[in-house]
Amino acid sequence: MGASGEFVRNTRYLDGRITADGRDGSLPAEAGRYRLVVARGCPWANRTIIVRRLTGLEDALSMGICGPEHDERSWTFDLDPGGVDPVLGIHFLRDAYEKAVPGYDRGVTVPAIVEVGTGAVVTSDYRQITLDMEHEWTAFHRPGAPELYPDKLRDEIEEVAAGIYEDVNNGVYKCGFAGTQAAYEEAYGKLFSRLDQVSERLATRRYLVGDTITEADIRLWPTLVRFDAVYHGHFKCNRNKITEMPVLWAYARDLYQTPGFGDTIDFAQTKAHYYRVHRNLNPSGIIPVGPDLSGWVTPHHREELGGRPFGDGTPPGPPPPAERVTDGPGH
Repeated sequence: MGASGEFVRNTRYLDGRITADGRDGSLPAEAGRYRLVVARGCPWANRTIIVRRLTGLEDALSMGICGPEHDERSWTFDLDPGGVDPVLGIHFLRDAYEKAVPGYDRGVTVPAIVEVGTGAVVTSDYRQITLDMEHEWTAFHRPGAPELYPDKLRDEIEEVAAGIYEDVNNGVYKCGFAGTQAAYEEAYGKLFSRLDQVSERLATRRYLVGDTITEADIRLWPTLVRFDAVYHGHFKCNRNKITEMPVLWAYARDLYQTPGFGDTIDFAQTKAHYYRVHRNLNPSGIIPVGPDLSGWVTPHHREELGGRPFGDGTPPGPPPPAERVTDGPGH
């Protein structure tokens, strides 16, 4: 918490790298050597699930899924038989952090990539994880994998994404965890000002940067898809719901209905995570029944703006059976 009551995110991640050739002291990308650990409720982890789906890394990079609830100690593998991840053989994700850094004293976060053989976390830097999936794991990409971070668009992607991160992705948390009225109102104003700017940008273009899906869209969408179910009420981001902002609502539906996006979001686990873990905000632990999710599969008409979702690539196939989401519209 900052001096004025503003929420300050801890970004002291484990920042090892996995590169194509293991250069500069990094570890080399190898099929089966690593496991991506995520939680369905977490928007930062959601980015990595989307990129793994779009690039087709399922066979090369396995995925462990933590349960939606955790305490101050660690995320846990509550969804697996016996509460133990079948590959890593652990219940507490903290164990993998401890293997990397004995006496680890920082937050245990998802996503994290764990080296299976050592059982140690290599990296928990969610931003670098997706970039490396896109550019260092290319030998294991599926045929038709789209280019999500093209060289010619990188500067624009980062410029657009920087404001979205500060005011939207992290902005909802600044609202929810503000320690003073002034800090909350400042974050609230910046959040909706930025959403209005993004809405204006998307009014005449199907995607945030260029005419295909890029990292910029992958970074924004996990916040939009959670907005009405969680942030509007739980984090007091209540000027509007996304369903009340026509451009953003159509854009969010467009991506939801795109393979690799809607098939990664579990609304039940998402709500359980926020409403059961943040007892300081929701002491009763009661999980709201709503909102109505049926609108996510209604026509969005965004194709009228043109654009090619996957560029010269192709859509991914269905998720592996063990990773399929069964909750929500269209599943």
